[in-house]
This record gives sequence, C-alpha cells and structure tokens, in this order.
Amino acid sequence: MGQMFCTPELLGSTKRLNVNYQDADGFSALHHAALGGSLELIALLLEAQASVDIKDSNGMRPLHYAAWQGRLEPVRLLLRASAAVNAASLDGQIPLHLAAQYGHYEVSEMLLQHQSNPCLVNKAKKTPLDLACEFGRLKVAQLLLNSHLCVALLEGEAKDPCDPNYTTPLHLAAKNGHREVIWQLLRAGIEINCQTKTGTALHEAALYGKTEVVRLLLEGGVDVNIRNTYNQTALDIVNQFTT
Repeated sequence: MGQMFCTPELLGSTKRLNVNYQDADGFSALHHAALGGSLELIALLLEAQASVDIKDSNGMRPLHYAAWQGRLEPVRLLLRASAAVNAASLDGQIPLHLAAQYGHYEVSEMLLQHQSNPCLVNKAKKTPLDLACEFGRLKVAQLLLNSHLCVALLEGEAKDPCDPNYTTPLHLAAKNGHREVIWQLLRAGIEINCQTKTGTALHEAALYGKTEVVRLLLEGGVDVNIRNTYNQTALDIVNQFTT
C-alpha cells in the first residue's frame, strides 16, 4: 500500500490539491487519516471537501478503517460528516462487522446509535453478532443482544438455513469454546437445538473438543439424540476420535 503524506501545511498551500487522489490500492488521504486516527487531519480533509465515502479497491471506506481500529473519535467525526453507516465493502462487511469482530465496544455502540443494522450479513453469511460470538467478544455480544433487533439476530431472519454456509452465533461460539458468550446467548433465548448441516452446537463442541461447552449445553437441555446430515450424534463424533 503506497504511502501518502498529507499535512495541514500542504492542505493550506494550494487550492489545486486533489484531496480525493487515490493510490494504486484506492487509498485516499482520508483513508490514511482514518486508519491512523488523526483527528486533525480528518477534520482538515473533510473541510477541504474530501469525499467521506470514498472507496478503496476493496470497497472499504474511511469509516471501515476507523471502526476496524476501534478509534472512537475518528468514527464520531466521520459519522458527523454523514458517512454511510451501513455501506458494505466488496466482501459485504459494514463497519459494525469490523468493530464487532475486533471487540470494539464503544465504536459498536456508536454505530448502533447511528442506525447501523446488526442483521446485515457479509459474503460469508455472518452478522456482526456472529463475528462477536466467533471471536469471543463478550461485551460486544451483550451489546448486540440488548439491541431492539435481538430476536431477529437470534432467529437469523436474514439467513437461509438451506445455504451450505449457514451457521448461528451459538455454533460459532461453541466451536471456539467461548463459554461465557454461550451463556449469554442461552439467557437471551437462542434455540439451543438449532441445526446446521454439521448438527447442533453440541456437535460442534464435541468435534472441537470443547469439554466445558459440552457441559454447559448439556446443563442447558440440548437434545443429545439429534443427528447431523452425516447421521451422527454428538457422542458418535466423540467416539470417532477416541476409539
């Protein structure tokens, strides 16, 4: 990624400067400022009519980079400049996906306050809640579960159960052993016996050897007799790898 140095002195030196110039990767000065978290440069560039929603070669806007870095004040400044909060990159990520995946609670909260839609799925068919649960971001998961769209998130209304990539927050948390996240999902009312092609969350926990998660799901009343598309129960999976 090419380097672009843009200083207050340079911005003030000429009216002919193209503040929206993009390098070979589509990076503009505002992308760099958002990634680096420079409030002064962001403000100067916006004042100089830099495009707040300019896209790089991956469809990423400055707000994506500020959210990814968890930089609250740059995010606030870009939102005040009317940055598109639900604009997706080429891989379907909105800024909330990035903030959730990397556990940036305050940024996630601000994006939600500006009407970011937590039910949107990326190209991998995952919502921001899916990513928070997959990576064990407990506080962000709790934030999303406390939103007014909690039911839609838990029921996966934006997803197609027939899609081969279909998954749920519970499956992702179980696969990665995030016990506290699973506890919050169960408290929020997620269907413990929801199935994907691999089976229930119990199948996932058994396959990846997450003993504490298996115990929690059993205590929560998961049906141990459910079989996945390979006609296996969770116990069959355990036996497959221990015999």
